[in-house]
Order: sequence, then C-alpha cells, then structure tokens
Amino acid sequence: MKKLLVLEDEEAIRAFVVLNLKRAGYDIIEAATGEEALEKYDQNPDIDIAVLDVMLPGISGVEVCKTLRSSNQKIGIIMLTAKAQETDKVEGLMSGADDYIAKPFSPLELIVRVDSLYRRVQLLKGQSAADSGDLTFGPFALSTTSRILTKNGEKIEITQVEYQILKYFLSSPGVARTREDISATVWGDSFIGDRHKIVDVNIRRLRMKLEDEPSNPTYLQTVWGYGYRWGK
Repeated sequence: MKKLLVLEDEEAIRAFVVLNLKRAGYDIIEAATGEEALEKYDQNPDIDIAVLDVMLPGISGVEVCKTLRSSNQKIGIIMLTAKAQETDKVEGLMSGADDYIAKPFSPLELIVRVDSLYRRVQLLKGQSAADSGDLTFGPFALSTTSRILTKNGEKIEITQVEYQILKYFLSSPGVARTREDISATVWGDSFIGDRHKIVDVNIRRLRMKLEDEPSNPTYLQTVWGYGYRWGK
C-alpha cells in the first residue's frame, strides 16, 4: 500500500487533499498539527510520502520536515505553500523537502507531483541491479546500488533528489547542464512551478553538504548565464 501523511490544519483543504489522493490509490494518514504529524509518523515509520503545510500553529511544517528528514533520508516530502510566500518555498527546500506545491492547486497538479515523487522514492528503496557500480570523482564516491555518497570515505547523508542530481553530474563531469536539463531529469517534464528556483535551492543545499567552502565551490560550479557543472 502506498502510505502517505497529510499535514494540514485547515480542515477543508485537508479534506480536498485527502479525497483526491485516496482516489489516486494512496493510503492516507491525516494530521492537523505538527505535533500530531510527528506522533503519527512514529506510529507509521513506513510512510512513503509526507505532504506538509508550511504555516501551522505550534510546530511548523518546516520543523516537521527537518525532523522527518533527519530520521529518514528516503521519505519523500512535499511542502504546501501560499503562492506569494517565496521565502517559505526556499526554507522548505533547504530543510530537506523534495518539492513544493503553491496554493491554490488543482487535483491534477497534486496527483502528478505526488505520483512523480512516489516513483522516485521507490527507486531509492530498490535500485535495479543493472544500474550497479560506483561513480567517483576526486574524494567523492556515489554508489548506484546502495545510493550512498562518501567523501574521503566518510558517508554524507543525501536525499533521493540530491542523489539524482549528483548521479546526473557525476555521470558526465565537466559537462555544463542548464537548469532546464537538471529539472527535467530530476523532477520530470510534468513539473509545474519555478524550475530555476527549485534547482538553485537544491544546488545550494548540496554545496553546504559537499563543499569545504560552500560560498566558493570547487565541485558544483556555476556556469554564469547557463547553469551548473561538476568538476574542478
């Protein structure tokens, strides 16, 4: 069963989300507060996807996101944000979310984004043996079987989205990639939203994990006016 946590304090919005995702075949666990969401997750550690509202009384959706991500690198996390709250989108992504959906949104957009993330989560849980091997560059080694990243032999925790970005770059070091290329590879052509923003925030998050000096990156380099490339 495809198990999904929905955290939304507004009952009408939560009912809308739950109804449409149930129709799409998901087993839904509901929560109205951040505290309840964390309790439900502790009771159901096999949750595949968490859909979290940002603005909540008590523990915020961003704090819930941080807690879930710290305990589970494989869970898929989508943040629900108000359309004008650009800072919420960035904060959510930097806290470990994989994607965001701006309110108001259509049932189709919701289902497409959740389905896309669910497929990536399942890939992370069980990679095909045909895709076995390691991708290495300098001090980094990325296993395509276990999806573990190491730097100088030390493991670095990465999310499934970060894994896909790194695999894309390490498969062709030195090749410049546009934001559109990265977005299409990682999030798919069905992504509805600011492709540049979601790529830039995830690159920033990766630099904080990988680079000795994130503000002066050695590996994840900016190609001004174009995109990014991997290499010295």
